[in-house]
Amino acid sequence: MRTALTFAVSASLVAGTALGLAPAAQAAEQSAPTVRFVDIAGEGGTVLKANVVTPAGADGSARHPVIVLPTSWAMPQIEYLAQAEKLADSGYVVVSYNSRGFWQSGGEIETAGPKDIADASLVIDWALAHTPADPAKVGMAGVSYGAGISLLAAAHDKRIRAVAALSGWADLIDSIYSGRTQHLQAAALLGGAGYLTGRPGPELRQVLGDFLSSNLAKEDEMIAWGRVRSATTYLDALNASHPAVMLGNAWGDTIFPPNQYASFYEKLDLPKRLEFRPGDHATAEATGLFGLPNDTWTSAHRWFDHYLKGADNGIDREQPVQLKPRSDAGYEGYPDWKSVQANRRKFALDDTRRILTGVDSGADGGVVMLSNALDQFFKTPPVASIPLLPRAFAAVWQSERADAPQRVRGTVRLHTTVTPTAESGTFVAYLYDVGPLGLGKLVSNAPYTFHDRTPGRPFAVDLELFSTAYDVPAGHRLALVVDTVDPLYIEHNPAGARLAFSSPADDPSYLSVPLRTE
Repeated sequence: MRTALTFAVSASLVAGTALGLAPAAQAAEQSAPTVRFVDIAGEGGTVLKANVVTPAGADGSARHPVIVLPTSWAMPQIEYLAQAEKLADSGYVVVSYNSRGFWQSGGEIETAGPKDIADASLVIDWALAHTPADPAKVGMAGVSYGAGISLLAAAHDKRIRAVAALSGWADLIDSIYSGRTQHLQAAALLGGAGYLTGRPGPELRQVLGDFLSSNLAKEDEMIAWGRVRSATTYLDALNASHPAVMLGNAWGDTIFPPNQYASFYEKLDLPKRLEFRPGDHATAEATGLFGLPNDTWTSAHRWFDHYLKGADNGIDREQPVQLKPRSDAGYEGYPDWKSVQANRRKFALDDTRRILTGVDSGADGGVVMLSNALDQFFKTPPVASIPLLPRAFAAVWQSERADAPQRVRGTVRLHTTVTPTAESGTFVAYLYDVGPLGLGKLVSNAPYTFHDRTPGRPFAVDLELFSTAYDVPAGHRLALVVDTVDPLYIEHNPAGARLAFSSPADDPSYLSVPLRTE
């Protein structure tokens, strides 16, 4: 099965690459970059399958900046071939390699563990010894898994001077365990793809099993495992090394939500850039993998051109935070993430709402990798009829109709008081854009899980919904919906449990919505 899948994915990528590079194929053969497939010895001698693309005419008499590209989770080594050719055309040596444990590379899947980080440094060693690569001009980039490895490697290897981490993670726990809630579909998708295209090691199999089975006895161990694999853990080392770091992600990334990238960006003390666009996991970069025009890859090339080649292309003088709303609007520039959400409006959440748990009300966050891709390409986010949501299973608050458009930018925050009838529970908060007929389009959502609470005793909750950039039309309302079941997440509601959401006089409940000012 893996061999057949290798052929199918490779054929697809090669076909896309061929189409994207058709004009280049018409040029003289001697002007084309050189592509060769090699084996590189990784940590412990593990063979890493790689391809090397060098600029046309590179004969070793001159040194070229080098970019190392670890593959995404479950992707073959030719994943970046179209982009590697483009980079080589502009003077880079590019080395792309299959991360250990996947496809034809040796070893077992480490999930960006210490061996993966050691592999990255050994690939750099190999490139400096076997290609005309300049040791003073080393960059790393990747999508998803490759992005996470690139950030971690830059924190451990001072030779890396520029990074483009696309659709990746900085905090693995905050990505798939946010709100102390297992992101079921994301973990299942990653685990299934790992088993299908690679060889999960005993540690990954154990962690994945404990995670999906909600083994709370192993929660601390799982969190510690994730911390080792999170760039936030090595923030001081990364800032000390001081590479130029570009972060790119999609608003609707259902595997690595944008909040954790935005938080990490604010803590970086080095040349940096943050870009958010519509889409789901890795969909913002996908067309670029086939050699087609792509904003994310264009920015990455400009980033490397400036910080590795010294090109005066102006990227260092632009507003470092670049956001593309989920509407058809163009890019918006901000000096930092705080400025994105500097203007906030609070909506009071009055009265008490009581709901039964364990029943899906009809409000949900969609399907991993699909729903937000549909929103990206067709402007069709998940929807729900707000008037028809059963109030026995969904707590609903609605704002007044707005006289002017409301441009939501950044992270919506919910503060409320919860009183459970059981010691454990899960709820999911959704923000909807509600039109005149009551149809709500999903703006954002986030889960929250609690354990070891005293039944009947209220406690305060502060929950950040996933960051977004969404334009609510004039005449529409904002609606907050809270229910207890969503197929995206594992829920922890005992049978027959209830939740009450109240607004005490001394600690009123509210929804804080960041709105762009014109």
